[in-house]
Formats: sequence, C-alpha cells, structure tokens
Amino acid sequence: MIKAPAFASLILLSACGSAPDTGAAPDPIARVRTVVANAGTSSEVLTVYGVAEAGPGGIQNLVTPSEAIITRIAAPTGTKVQSGQIIAYLQASSASRLDLARAASDASAANAALARFSRLRIDGLASDADVETARAAATSASALRASLSKRAAGLILRAPIAGTVQNLNAKAGDQLAAGTMVASIAGLGNARARFGVDAVALQTIRIGQRIRIQAVGSPKAQETVVAGIDAQPDATTRLGSVFATVPPGSGIAVGQPLQAGISVGAVTTGITLPYGALLDDGGKPYVFVVDKDIAHRVDIVPGNTTGDQVTVLHGLAAGNRVVIEGGTALEDGMKVRERGKR
Repeated sequence: MIKAPAFASLILLSACGSAPDTGAAPDPIARVRTVVANAGTSSEVLTVYGVAEAGPGGIQNLVTPSEAIITRIAAPTGTKVQSGQIIAYLQASSASRLDLARAASDASAANAALARFSRLRIDGLASDADVETARAAATSASALRASLSKRAAGLILRAPIAGTVQNLNAKAGDQLAAGTMVASIAGLGNARARFGVDAVALQTIRIGQRIRIQAVGSPKAQETVVAGIDAQPDATTRLGSVFATVPPGSGIAVGQPLQAGISVGAVTTGITLPYGALLDDGGKPYVFVVDKDIAHRVDIVPGNTTGDQVTVLHGLAAGNRVVIEGGTALEDGMKVRERGKR
C-alpha cells in the first residue's frame, strides 16, 4: 500500500517532464530574386513583320536565249550562288535546231552567191551594185547563223552575279519560248527589309528613324534606319510599307521572314524594370520592394513597355531593390532571402 502512491507520483512526474513549449512557429522566409531599379527613358515599341527583299537594281534576270527545254535544275529557289555558278541546264528544242540548220544553209547559199557575182563582175557580166547586194545578203545570213549558234552554245544558264536564286518556277522537261525568264538572282549586300504597318501607326514613323530588325525566331537583333515609307496599302494585307536597310554582314538573306521593333509615341522618363517584376491585383499594378530582408508591396503607375523592360512612372525610386522572381508567393511584410544565398 505504501508503494502505490510513490508509483503514481512517478507517473505524474513523467507526464510533467514532456517537451517544453517553445513558443510560436518561426516566420516563413520566401526565396526571391531581385534587381536594383534604375532611372531611364523609353518609348512605346511597335512590333511589325515583313520580309527581306532585293533592293532597287539588285536583281538580274536569267532568260532563255532561244526556244529550249530544261533538262536539269542545278540551283533551285533560295540557293545562295556565286557569280558564274550554273543555275539550269537546257537543250535546244526541235524548232531551235531546225532554225539553226536553216540559217546555216542560207548562209552557205548566200556566200556562194557572193562568190559567183564576184567572178561575174571580173568578167564584166555583173555590176558593182550586184556584188554589193550579194555581199550584204551574205553578211546578214552569216550573222544570223552566228547568233543562233551562240544561242545554242549558251543553253547553260549561269548566275551573272553572286546572290540568291529567286522565282525559279520551271522544272525539268518544261519547254520555254525564247526570252522566257527562268529565274532571277538577287545580289548580295543589296537587300532591304519591307514591313507591313497599318495607316495609323505609319503616321508616327519617319525616314531616318532607328529600327531594330531580326530574322523571325532569331534572338539576334540589329539596329538600322528606316529608308522609305509607302502609305499605299497592299492589295492583300491592306497595310502600308516601311522599308529599312539591311546591315552588311547581317546574314539576312532575300526572302527571309523578319520582325522589327520601331519606337513610336513620346519618350517617357521613369524607373526601368524587367516586365516580370509587375504584379496585378484586380487591374491595379504593383511590385514588391525589399528593405532589410522584408518585402513591402508598392503600388505603381507603369508607362511604356520596350521589349522585356517596363518604365514605372510613379511609385518607385532609383536604387529600390525590386523582386523580379518569386513575387507571386509573397505577402506584404513577409521575410525574404535572395536566391542563392544561405
């Protein structure tokens, strides 16, 4: 009977010896990435699309010298070629070969007639006028034979300049009339860019204005200038045209799809940030500013957007450290730690 109370006391002491209360759980710490806000200027950038094309005078056409049949295409449309490179092989058609044979026969007969009249003149049986008429006929017939022979020998079409093959729509087996254009060669270093722009935006663009162009899908943009503007709308797109020079060595080829950014509207001054820093609360934009490892919500007034940058007109000051990653999980007053730091 004496041991029972002692045993109960031991149980009571054991219960009282459980882990002590350590207080509330520690505040959560969010991991974010930040940048320092900088003062800067920007303007609205209009993104337009177009294509690289040969500049004025930069295209040379290849035509068939006589009626011929295409036997093989050596350089199809889009091929970059050097001067003298073979574009297509042709052979004279039956009609062309017949014309050449007839011209050779006529030239032979005309030369024979000239020789005969020359002998008759010596014998006093023909006049000087007869000889000169025969000479003119022989000269004309020989010139025609030479021309047709040259055309037959020139049935291999070669690029007259270095450039890119365009508009080659014929195929092996096609018979083409004399003078038919087989293809055109757009010269290298003479390309220009054409972009479609609607009539309203076209009024804000000026010749000489800076423009950044790049091949569609390429991250590499190059700065050049607006070289021309055509307000006449295209029959298909109903858009006007803005022309820009293609910088030498850009690697942009004729026919390549392009996109460009053109600054339009007034230039504004403010704080520039990556666009990813902006958050939205029911249409009200805001950002998180970090001060002494605490995130504070700050409502802002955004301005122009240029690429992946946005100008903030009101709400921030240069030097503010602004959250650009991890902001969607934050609440005002939450502790934060820069990603990568322990």
